[in-house]
Amino acid sequence: MGRMTDRALSFDVVAGQYDAARPGYPPALFDTVEELTGRPLRGSRVVDVGAGTGIATRLLRARGAEVVAVEPGPGMAAQLRRGLPDTPLVRGLGDALPVADASVDLVTYAQSWHWTDPARSVPEALRVLRPGGALALWWNVADATVPWVAAQEERLHRLAPEDAHGSGGRRAERLPRELPRVRRELHWTRTVPLDTHLANLGSHSFFRVIGPEATAACLAAERAELLTVFPSGQVEEAYAVELTVTFRDSASSLLRGP
Repeated sequence: MGRMTDRALSFDVVAGQYDAARPGYPPALFDTVEELTGRPLRGSRVVDVGAGTGIATRLLRARGAEVVAVEPGPGMAAQLRRGLPDTPLVRGLGDALPVADASVDLVTYAQSWHWTDPARSVPEALRVLRPGGALALWWNVADATVPWVAAQEERLHRLAPEDAHGSGGRRAERLPRELPRVRRELHWTRTVPLDTHLANLGSHSFFRVIGPEATAACLAAERAELLTVFPSGQVEEAYAVELTVTFRDSASSLLRGP
């Protein structure tokens, strides 16, 4: 887990880039969270774990949720604080939440569950949830059903086979097998300037692994490649949001055992 923690904290060096270039999430995601949990976000007490620069936190607040952000990285937390100065923010990890027992309605992990140790983070989420509460995990995953996205994913996979950025759904499998869950997949797009797309790519942790020279070469090659697909310089990014929701009441009974 030490390597995982180091990788998670590596985002600190690109916090501003991350905040400016990473995509948000479509309204349909939050509609689906409300549908699956059976309660509106408005008025719900939510802990957003691994909140980063506050991309999901902002959207949860816009839906009327009362959000506490939990973020371990000082650089990411500082960026969140600048953008959301009135949002409660605590430094911490999902493996040891600095949150009281049975005090929240929803625990969310946006792009961050795979940085936890499920043997610790699952019991911690169950501990802080009220009866009827839920744990929601989601990722924006590059939609490889779109040909240009699939081609780019293949190029990135050749560069860093274990670290390509389109693996959210596989990471949700790190939930214990016995844990009941509901899954949904939502497709959406956004159109951004090529520079924003490349900044988004460059903010992913696998570029911390390959180093600055390889990163620069990769992004230059991607610029040339994408200009053949999007000669206007406007890139239509395509995503599948992969959402997994599990519920405190059914999960607690299973984890306690007979």
